Amino acid sequence: MEQKSPAAEGVWASVTYATPLKRDAMYDHRAQQAGLGIELHHTDGRSTESVLVFTPDQVELYAIQFAQLIAKREQARREGQ
Repeated sequence: MEQKSPAAEGVWASVTYATPLKRDAMYDHRAQQAGLGIELHHTDGRSTESVLVFTPDQVELYAIQFAQLIAKREQARREGQ
């Protein structure tokens, strides 16, 4: 029986984008890292699950940036855009 290589099976297809999974973020106090479940979407149409890992500094930075995005969204809603 012929075995197919990972490349022949499409394992090496590029990732086009990632989306967050509808799950709670997690924090590992021993590793001092936060994790967010994501789904990776590949050029061949497949998708796989993975984890996006953040350091505490990254969590704080993105918390600030997300707060700014939320404020911009609310402002746009008030202005009727």
